[in-house]
Amino acid sequence: MNLFERYLTVWVGLCIIIGVLLGQFLPGVFQVVASLEVARVNIPVGVLVWVMIIPMLLKIDFGALHQVRKHSRGIGVTLLINWGVKPFSMAFLGWVFIRHVFADYLPQDQLDSYIARLILLAAAPCTAMVFVWSNLVKGDPYFTLSQVALNDAIMIFAFAPLVALLLGVASIAVPWDTLFVSVLFYIVIPVIIAQLLRRRLLANGEGEFKRTMERIAPLSMGALLLTLLLLFALQGNAIVAQPLVIAMLAVPILIQVLFNAGLAYSLNRRLGVAHCVAAPSALIGASNFFELAVTTAISLFGFQSGAALATVVGVLVEVPVMLLVVKIANATQNWYGLGKQGN
Repeated sequence: MNLFERYLTVWVGLCIIIGVLLGQFLPGVFQVVASLEVARVNIPVGVLVWVMIIPMLLKIDFGALHQVRKHSRGIGVTLLINWGVKPFSMAFLGWVFIRHVFADYLPQDQLDSYIARLILLAAAPCTAMVFVWSNLVKGDPYFTLSQVALNDAIMIFAFAPLVALLLGVASIAVPWDTLFVSVLFYIVIPVIIAQLLRRRLLANGEGEFKRTMERIAPLSMGALLLTLLLLFALQGNAIVAQPLVIAMLAVPILIQVLFNAGLAYSLNRRLGVAHCVAAPSALIGASNFFELAVTTAISLFGFQSGAALATVVGVLVEVPVMLLVVKIANATQNWYGLGKQGN
């Protein structure tokens, strides 16, 4: 990695601090930004996500997507973690930490909604941001795109019944418009834009395509940092108002992310999956679609509930912890290679 990427955690930390401070000193500006939504999907954040992932999507040749068939083991592992392990492990960790370890230090009337929020977070796999993580570990872009598309398709059918099962209620009011707009905004539109740009650039020759890719590559990391600054500016008031509650809620999320990433990584190694698939598999298996969880929590429990407050934790923990997983995956590549390599 270059110097900028090597110290990305430092820049992330600075953006978090600056974002919170800006949210405190310029609340009116960010209230206007927060209001720019379609189905509770923030448009400025969505555009920044486009800038983040389009340079990565430009690398994908859809004519070669058939290659993903050789990565069936990696896809199987990720599906197992996302849908068979992560929601249930989070429900267990929420019960342990919210009901027992931290119960005396949290508002008693909000314990149920805190646990519900953690379950909502774990029940929806991440979409757009995983392209960034996959790029940082030099993951196979065809695997990443196929895995994200498959998770989105499953989420449409499985999110509501899975959350209903874990929350123990008869029905869940899933914000279908948010789910639909999120998939459209974070996946479909940027894929179409990237493929149109790719076709146009390649029409000018392979050399022009490579030079353009080199010029726009820094845009992804810059957009990531701006996105963080904006997200933390929007959530700054909640972070400043109840930092101890947020810190306690972050503990089960941190454990859950590291556990699921480690499980996916080790299972892929045992199955002989190549590192370029195992690393993004671990990252996809561990990350969360916090935008959808935020909307569902507010729909079910109200904006002032503990569930709504806990949504801030998803934003707070997601990026720093995923960067830690990226560092671990890159640092252990030689160790991983000592295992049997296969599909």
